[in-house]
Amino acid sequence: MSSLTRVSRLLQAPLRRVQSIPVALYHENVVEHYENPRNVGSLDKKDSTVGTGLVGAPACGDVMKLQIKVDENGKIIDAKFKTFGCGSAIASSSLATEWVKGKTIDEAGKLKNTDIAKELRLPPVKLHCSMLAEDAIKAALADYKVKQQKKKDDK
Repeated sequence: MSSLTRVSRLLQAPLRRVQSIPVALYHENVVEHYENPRNVGSLDKKDSTVGTGLVGAPACGDVMKLQIKVDENGKIIDAKFKTFGCGSAIASSSLATEWVKGKTIDEAGKLKNTDIAKELRLPPVKLHCSMLAEDAIKAALADYKVKQQKKKDDK
């Protein structure tokens, strides 16, 4: 049978219904932060001006380390993250580090997961990623405050 005959038969064959597969589409903000993450890396956790937050979500296996560096005026001058997880977790970490830089520790403590989720337009099934980012910020702030208290106590 010639290839032309085969093509002709395929074109005349009745169409069969194909089962559709649901696809998760992410907003361009998530894709941008996933493909071009900001502030990836680590700071010296032994530095008394650095606060480190390490949090995880056992349900999905995401692990997030977020670090902040604070100046003598209580202003966050640098932030870094390392995340093992899905694209939404990486995007949430990236955005969180961008948002905390330049804020005071009190201002950074007021950042909410809902703000991160709204900016990234996370689907409901990925809201835990923004919650993880908020928890990481709070853990980094708490670690920084413990170090500052220890520094005072040692004097």
